[in-house]
Amino acid sequence: MSTSAAPPAAPPGTPVAARLGTVAVVAHRRKSLGGGLDELRATLASAGVDDLLWYEVPKSRKAPKKVRKALKKGAGLVFVWGGDGMVQRCADTLANSGTPMAILPAGTANLFAANLGIPEDLQEAVHIGLHGRRRRLDLGRLNGEHFAVMAGAGFDGELIRAADRDLKGRLGRLAYVWTGLRHVRGELVHTRIRVDGVTWFDGEASCVLFGNVGTITGGIPAFDDARPDDGCLEVGVSTASGAIDWARTLGRMAAGRSTDSPFVRITRGRRVRVRFATPRMYELDGGARTAVRKLKVRSVPGALTVCCPDPPA
Repeated sequence: MSTSAAPPAAPPGTPVAARLGTVAVVAHRRKSLGGGLDELRATLASAGVDDLLWYEVPKSRKAPKKVRKALKKGAGLVFVWGGDGMVQRCADTLANSGTPMAILPAGTANLFAANLGIPEDLQEAVHIGLHGRRRRLDLGRLNGEHFAVMAGAGFDGELIRAADRDLKGRLGRLAYVWTGLRHVRGELVHTRIRVDGVTWFDGEASCVLFGNVGTITGGIPAFDDARPDDGCLEVGVSTASGAIDWARTLGRMAAGRSTDSPFVRITRGRRVRVRFATPRMYELDGGARTAVRKLKVRSVPGALTVCCPDPPA
C-alpha cells in the first residue's frame, strides 16, 4: 500500500531554492499551456527557483534520456510539461527513484493530471509542484514498461494507433470518438486472461484494459472504483463486436455504469497474464506500441512520487 507525504520539512520562510535544491523541467516543446514555456520559466524564476535544469524535446520518446540526465545532476524535483504520453515516458524513468514529478498538463487529454485534480492552469500547476503534498502512487507495468493511467490491447490499441498526431492536433479528444467510429467492428480474438494465478477469462474478446485510475482514454469513466494508491490494477475485458454492441458498451461506460454492460467484465488484481490467439496491438497511456501475442502486467505499488493538490479542508 502506498502512502502520502508532505514535502521535506523546512523552517518557515525557507526559500524555494533552499528547500528543493535543483529543479528540472523536461518539456515537450510542441505542447502548450497558458503563456507557454516562456511563462513557465518566468514563473519559476519569480518563485525563487535559481538552480534550474531546462530540457526541451521534440517527441515524448526522447524525454527519458533528459530525465536520466536530470537525475544524474541531482534534481530534487522534475516538472514534466506535456500530455499523458510525455508523463508516461517520464514516469517510466522516475519510477522507484524517489524524486517527485510535478505535472504541467499541456497535452490533449491530460488524464493522469485530471484524475489527481491538477488543473490545466499554469500558475496553479506550478504552485502545486513547488508547494503541494507529495503522494506516492502506484504505477502499472506492462511488458517491462510503466504506465500511469491505463493500458489496453485489441480495439483500444487499434483506436489509439489510428488517432494519429495530426488528427489529435486538429480534433483533440474528438479524435478518439472519430477513430472509434471508424474502427467500431472490434474483431473478436480468442483471449485467455489469468489474474493473480487463476484463469479469470477464456473466450472470444475484442478488448482488454488495465486501469490504474478511473477515467481513461477519451475521458470515459471506465473503472468506477479505481484508486492509484491501493496496490492493485483494474482489469476489464469486452466481448462487444460490431457497431451496435460497441455503441451500447461505450454508452454504458460514458454513463459510469461499465459493469451494467452485458459485454463487459471487470475485476481487480496485482498480476495479470494475457495470451491472444493472434497478435494484437497494445497501448500505454495513449501511446501505441507493437502487436504482440502475450501481455505480462503487474501493479507496482508506490512507485512514483507525484506533487498533488492539498486535500480539501
